[in-house]
Amino acid sequence: MKMTRTVLLVLMSSLGLVLGGSSLPANTKTRFGLLKSLILANSGTTVILDQPSSKGSRNCQDRVSFSANLNSTHLTLGAGQTVIYDDILTNDGNGYDNKTGVFTCPFAGTYMFVVDSLSYPGIWLKLKVNKHVVAILHVSPLIKDKHILTQISRTAILKLKLGDHVKVENTAKNGEVFAHRYSGFSGTLLY
Repeated sequence: MKMTRTVLLVLMSSLGLVLGGSSLPANTKTRFGLLKSLILANSGTTVILDQPSSKGSRNCQDRVSFSANLNSTHLTLGAGQTVIYDDILTNDGNGYDNKTGVFTCPFAGTYMFVVDSLSYPGIWLKLKVNKHVVAILHVSPLIKDKHILTQISRTAILKLKLGDHVKVENTAKNGEVFAHRYSGFSGTLLY
């Protein structure tokens, strides 16, 4: 009860109320009485902040995000070959596999993916969900100097089902993707 009185005194002080006496106006006494009954009625209540509602929300174990770079060596890829981003920066939910380059959806929802690549002209990269192309990155082979590297990027927001596979695939033969953290693949569950 001592804690409740202390809390009450602090609240009264912050509201500009004084103790005792009949010098308080009637409406202030009424507010004071309501405040006192509210505090006393809830003195044994535990308040839990940021607790998700049980209807349609996710808890912190359902958080999914990954970000991976191509780090070890630049790749020269054949047509249809998956780009494997070997250096994992984050992998909450363990959906990304740096041995295969494939993200496997652990929870159905809406995801955002970002692919970026430092490449020579002529590169064609495709972001695929299962076997369907959902986004394309390309550096034109018509650029006159074939030795100029170009940074390309693409973002896609996609609805995924549990178990869907997302990957970056090279289309043209001899596509080059440069390493040393210039090229990456990231994704996150939005909702």
